[in-house]
Amino acid sequence: MSKIIWIDLWTTNSCFAYMLGDKAEVIANAEWERTTPSIAYIKGEDLLVGTLAKRKAVLEPKNVVFEAKRFIWRKWSEVQEEIKNSPYDLKKWADWWVLIAVDWKEYKPEQIAAFVLQKIKADAEKFLWQSVTWAVITVPAYFNDSQRNATKVAWEIAWFKVERIINEPTAAALAYWTWKNKDEKVAVFDLWWGTFDITILEIGSEWTFQVLSTSWDTHLWWADLDKVLIDWLIAWFKAKEWIDLSWNAMALQRLKEESENAKKQLSQADSVEITIPFITMWDDWQPRNIQETLSRSQFEKMIWSLVERTKKPVQDALKDAKLSPSDIDEVILVWWSTRVPLVRKVVAELFGKEPKATVNPDEAVALWAAIQWWIIQWDVQDILLLDVTPLSLWVEVEWKLVDVVIPRNTTIPAKKNKTYTTAVDNQPAVTIHVLQWERPMAVDNKALWQFNLEGIPSMRRWEPQIEVTFDIDANGILNVSAKEKSTGKEQKVTIQWATGLSEEEIEKAQQEAQKFAEEDKKKKELIEVKNRLDAMIYQTEKFLTEAEEKKEAMALEDEDKKTLQWFVDEWKKLKDDDQAKKEDIEALMKKIEETLNGLYKKYWWAWNSDAATENPWSSVIENDEEGEVLDA
Repeated sequence: MSKIIWIDLWTTNSCFAYMLGDKAEVIANAEWERTTPSIAYIKGEDLLVGTLAKRKAVLEPKNVVFEAKRFIWRKWSEVQEEIKNSPYDLKKWADWWVLIAVDWKEYKPEQIAAFVLQKIKADAEKFLWQSVTWAVITVPAYFNDSQRNATKVAWEIAWFKVERIINEPTAAALAYWTWKNKDEKVAVFDLWWGTFDITILEIGSEWTFQVLSTSWDTHLWWADLDKVLIDWLIAWFKAKEWIDLSWNAMALQRLKEESENAKKQLSQADSVEITIPFITMWDDWQPRNIQETLSRSQFEKMIWSLVERTKKPVQDALKDAKLSPSDIDEVILVWWSTRVPLVRKVVAELFGKEPKATVNPDEAVALWAAIQWWIIQWDVQDILLLDVTPLSLWVEVEWKLVDVVIPRNTTIPAKKNKTYTTAVDNQPAVTIHVLQWERPMAVDNKALWQFNLEGIPSMRRWEPQIEVTFDIDANGILNVSAKEKSTGKEQKVTIQWATGLSEEEIEKAQQEAQKFAEEDKKKKELIEVKNRLDAMIYQTEKFLTEAEEKKEAMALEDEDKKTLQWFVDEWKKLKDDDQAKKEDIEALMKKIEETLNGLYKKYWWAWNSDAATENPWSSVIENDEEGEVLDA
């Protein structure tokens, strides 16, 4: 039987949950952590994900990919600042999009996300003791149609079937309010690694949740606060040592880790001492260190302009919802923003009330996703969720202008149509160019899809009536149709593969992901068989030592001693050989077992004629057992 889990795939960490009865519970990963770093380490046939990958970042920064979610289906021109700050290599793909280059291979961001999801899937199956196929997934509120589809593709590469896609801030709000019984208007203030989102919801006492508006700043993200600290440390070190660390990838990674830790500590303490020993060496080959004290007031001065930028999206969201700050009953802070005193202060000033953080903010989204599946699975009628489309959907019209079909913050599911006509006499076809964003000119918006409606009968311009219909489902994914009314000629398209990946490419990506999984399995099997043989060799060496010490009781011929020593020497060669195969080790184990059995028969009478001596081979043979490998 297959089970469903609910996963919040963050930019930096991911959290997954399941329903235990009628209660949502977070699943710990294989490392017993409640969140998993969304990080992948790739080198040759090696793939590590999560904490194990994060540990590689200092020594091999170009092989460790993090924050890949930020590049999902975004144009090269849109992420120039992120590219400048990335220690790993990025390339332009098809003149528009971003590819991640690692170890001479290129990956789309959704493929990296799929590697993280594969680990989550494997950990969940181990925890639940059954297969996991279905998932409810969350995406940032600002994700456009292409990004939602690209995220869905990442899940499909990882062999998941997506039941529902919901917006992250909506999920977080519902995790806080699911079991309350009162009418309230709620603002969710989500300042995390990927972006800044603000969502306004109206929650009814009858368990109705309606999103009224959402707004964001895609270039304001929580790691910008880290970057402020990194830049400050680089400038401080340059002034003190005359060394520029901005060109040192390993040093930058250490600065990143220490800045993140300092930021967290300053949420609790008035000051923090930043200490990084041996950050680099210079011409005199003497190690250089960083040791400096940073106060909370200094840090707040550094980040003030960034936190100030949250005000405009908040004002836009309130305007779209037709509400004033005093109309908001509760303000919820999500993710690390809940811990920063300056953020809490600014939010309190914006809304005129103290914000709340009553549920673990790192787990809120995954927990609501679990509850959402419970609602779907059992067709719970008492809970109604009405989300919105965060971006306007347009068609391109004459003079490269756009005409809105579905405005931003329209409640979904939604279906709307508009009628258009031709520009010239006897025009046989029209092009339907579908776009998304908030700009008046087509070139400034994000192109989603383009298709032709052909077979229009000969008519004078403006006579044909072409009805264009946009239909958004509950996942926020768009279906478009165009029909010429006089003939009924129609063309439909589901904008599913606006991800740049065809079905064949998805299948290829699945095979690649599976290849990594198979390599991991082979490595585990090799480690297990090495451990089994290592235990046998240890006992063999121990026996040889005892035989030498107790020559009278355990008389052993020189030739047999040489045979046993040969086994020990062969094992040492195999142990240090990176190319050693499982089959070679198993063959050596078989030889050892056969030899031991022969020696047991040969010396049985000699060893058993004296009751004081036990079978010396029993401990060797008994250690040849299957089992978990520890500290391998």
